[in-house]
Amino acid sequence: MKRLSVISMGLLVIGFIISGCSTTATRDAGWITLIDGPNGLDNWDRVGTGNWAVVDGIVQANKRLGKETGYLVSKNSYGDFQIRAEFWVDDDANSGIFIRCADPQKPGSSTCYEVNIYDKRPDPSYGTGAIVNVAKVSPMPKAGGRWNTMEITAKGPHLLVVLNGTRTAEVQDSKHARGPFSLQYGAGIVKFRKVQIKPL
Repeated sequence: MKRLSVISMGLLVIGFIISGCSTTATRDAGWITLIDGPNGLDNWDRVGTGNWAVVDGIVQANKRLGKETGYLVSKNSYGDFQIRAEFWVDDDANSGIFIRCADPQKPGSSTCYEVNIYDKRPDPSYGTGAIVNVAKVSPMPKAGGRWNTMEITAKGPHLLVVLNGTRTAEVQDSKHARGPFSLQYGAGIVKFRKVQIKPL
């Protein structure tokens, strides 16, 4: 009888493990992982002069090697999608996620939608959580000094930004319809440990 209960317990544990795996698979269904671990730079083209490197499985930059800002630009273009990005920045960081870039060699707020990560931006209405010159944030959240999760949804003209579970910007805008997306290094310390995209 004891032996039977041990076997039953073992089967129960295996069932929980299988159930957990299937839940993870369901949660990640359709998502394409572009940064996660030591091969974090393989899916990106470098533009500009940021000193991007993989350190302990995390993609990071902490200085510019020239006057230009540094970017990692996705090798593929996307129209409608969701992005999930886990990032860490220090208080002085200037970073962001640029989406639907019209010119992948010149990412910027005029050629892409710039979802900002910039706690000390002089005009905080377009600071962290805002879409620069498109959708303001109020009050501006602070991202410095901890790990954060940013979720961006772009479906047609509808753009939505959620930072750590809180909606920070939402707007209808049709200026940019499709293009690669980009991770920016402008100042401070910037780290990305997981970046995923799900075409819609």
